[in-house]
Amino acid sequence: QVQLVESGGGLVQPGGSLRLSCAASTSIFSILTMGWYRQAPGKQRELVATIASGGTTNYADSVKGRFTIARDNAENTVYLQMNSLKPEDTAVYYCRASNPYFSNLNYWGQGTQVTVSS
Repeated sequence: QVQLVESGGGLVQPGGSLRLSCAASTSIFSILTMGWYRQAPGKQRELVATIASGGTTNYADSVKGRFTIARDNAENTVYLQMNSLKPEDTAVYYCRASNPYFSNLNYWGQGTQVTVSS
């Protein structure tokens, strides 16, 4: 069982920055692919960014150049640095832990709200 706890959400003005954190309670963090997803009101959940166990990253086109995902295997934590935030980035952001070779390893956090508004 993997428990994920997100933090760092909040209200920020357009053009501002936030850093989200996701702490995982597990001894197998280093083999997990970690990801950030978001869901805006009335929309489907969408991928924001992922980082594989080896460090390979993947970003949605809408956030490339503005968001950066990183992981600290020693701290069992994944981060999402969000810069140049736009109102359309407003959503609940979810952390996900998974492994491409073990389908049973698929866990979600409870989500953290990010609101970009003046």
